[in-house]
Amino acid sequence: MTAAILQRLANIRREEVAPALVAGLFFFCVLTALMVVRPAREALGMQRGIEALRWLFIGTVIVTLLVNPLFGWMVSRFRRLAFINATYLFFAFGLLAFYALLVLAPASIGERTGQVFYVWFSVFNLFATMLFWALMADRFSLEQSKRLFGAIAVGGTLGAIFGPWLAGRLAGPLGTPALLLVAAGFLVLALGPAWWLTRLRSDQLEPGPAPASPEHAVIGGAAWEGLQAVFRSPYLLAICAYVLILAVMVTFIYFTRLQMVAALGSNLDMRTATFARIDMITQVATLVLQAIVTGHLMKRLGVSVTLALLPVTAALGFIGLAIAGSLAALIAFEATFRAVQRGIMRPARETLFTVVPRADRYKAKAFIDTFVYRAGDVVGAQTEGLLGRLGMGLAALASVAVPLAAAWMALGIWLGYAQRARARGTERTEGAPA
Repeated sequence: MTAAILQRLANIRREEVAPALVAGLFFFCVLTALMVVRPAREALGMQRGIEALRWLFIGTVIVTLLVNPLFGWMVSRFRRLAFINATYLFFAFGLLAFYALLVLAPASIGERTGQVFYVWFSVFNLFATMLFWALMADRFSLEQSKRLFGAIAVGGTLGAIFGPWLAGRLAGPLGTPALLLVAAGFLVLALGPAWWLTRLRSDQLEPGPAPASPEHAVIGGAAWEGLQAVFRSPYLLAICAYVLILAVMVTFIYFTRLQMVAALGSNLDMRTATFARIDMITQVATLVLQAIVTGHLMKRLGVSVTLALLPVTAALGFIGLAIAGSLAALIAFEATFRAVQRGIMRPARETLFTVVPRADRYKAKAFIDTFVYRAGDVVGAQTEGLLGRLGMGLAALASVAVPLAAAWMALGIWLGYAQRARARGTERTEGAPA
């Protein structure tokens, strides 16, 4: 009965139910860990104002660049499960270290410590989600990814809803530092589903013979191989450009919201409650898109159209924002943008990595999803700040965002066609084979 419902609603076959549910549980644990402590990140990062936050973005992109070769070295030297465990345990121990600092030395907590935590969490956020999706691209085929990734992402959305709810319940009686322990606990719990998925044979995921090459072998290669692969491959460079523009757009919206909320001045409780309700509406809309729409959308319309939907949403949203110029218009735009981003675009973007060599699914993807994304944050933050210092308003921001969205849409369409060509074997594969 359950399998029939899942097959009808989310395009999941009977033999795929268990792997999809375990993958969803994995993502639930990761997103719960992130969202439990995200409010603390925002509060600590804003201590010195919006302009200081722009510089924290630069600090974050530098740290992600430094961490990438370390992650690439682990991928090259250890088996898949080993470097997955090491990454999540590293961040769990980091949460424990910040907890110890908050509890044992509260007098030392200040603006500088808050900035360090903001940068650390920003790196943690991207690496945790990147590694999850890298494993999904490694475990599921292209055909499966188009049907399953939207449904699997439901687990993350549930975690994104459960995390803030849990934080609200526990922050009062236990205190904010205890939330770091809760987050570390969920990261450790995520290792169970990760272990199950890494041990699952390909013939248990999809009918047909198991591959001849051992799936648990060390990937090998050099620590900087991911960066080299990106610059050798037009396909990976196009993904870089797509992710860079995505980050710029997200940052435009983020700082526009900060500016509008800061301009309100009073009624802090009202603003907080309003954004909490908008966040909940966004999560519910995302949940519906992921559970019901995304799998059918990618299967019937293709990845090209699916990747183009968010750029169209961005262009229309910035035009509407320039015309209306109100907080209500921004809230409607941001809720729609985030729902399409998380519910439709993200699962579609992750299918792009199912047609690249195994090394690129981890090393090149790590570089793209962390350094390139954070570089887009910096570009977006500095561009929005420059327009603000020049006294230019939302119309000027729209004049930058709309042409950028057109290029972004073209990239999405091209990537969908390129993915299909790679899957058919009509395009020469860049990089060394796995």
